[in-house]
Amino acid sequence: MTKQSIFGRISTLVKANVNAMIDSAEDPQKMIDQLVRDYTNNVADAEAAIAETIGNLRLLERDHEEDIQSAKDWGNKAIAASRKADELRSAGDAADADKFDSLAKIALQRQIGAEREATGVEPTIAAQTEVVDKLKSGLNGMKDKLGELKNKRSELLARAKVAEAQTKVQDAVSSINVLDPTSELGRFEDKVRRQEALAQGKVELAASSLDAQFESLDDLGELTEVEARLAELKSGARQSQLES
Repeated sequence: MTKQSIFGRISTLVKANVNAMIDSAEDPQKMIDQLVRDYTNNVADAEAAIAETIGNLRLLERDHEEDIQSAKDWGNKAIAASRKADELRSAGDAADADKFDSLAKIALQRQIGAEREATGVEPTIAAQTEVVDKLKSGLNGMKDKLGELKNKRSELLARAKVAEAQTKVQDAVSSINVLDPTSELGRFEDKVRRQEALAQGKVELAASSLDAQFESLDDLGELTEVEARLAELKSGARQSQLES
């Protein structure tokens, strides 16, 4: 995977509007599950690619340090050879002094070569360091997005469970709505009311029947008294006739 493709994928995923993607999905839960899988795979790919890039950078840095150390070593060798040449020349040994001066020159050439190697790789190290920093930042952004997706999934599942529970409760309440005259309880209540009314009617009917019976008894008593008085009158009239 090239650095360009890594940058492209990281940039696309980090800039993705998760909420908009979920809102536009026909099945948000499936959409989130798919996004979580995609992000997880992309994070793993990015980590592997970034690790390789970092590894290459560390190799360059080690080579750079070795070049710097090599330049120092050759510089020290050049100094030592030059001092030895000066000592030999002071002692009158010009031939050997020239040999050590030649060695000093070779050491200086090696020092210059190592310095050039170190200097030449420094821009590459700087560029690679910048790339690694951007890749690390992008990877952290991807991980943040992955965490956001997982939180969204948990939130969506929780909301779905709450909605399902509310629906079940509402269905249960609707099925036993006592205010609905067509419901079973409504019909049962109406039946009880009719039975109560019938019982009340029977009570009132029974009461009126008893009243009528007592009234007839009163009438009978009054008639009996009339008959008695009539008999008394007639008996009195006969007695008057007998006395006359």
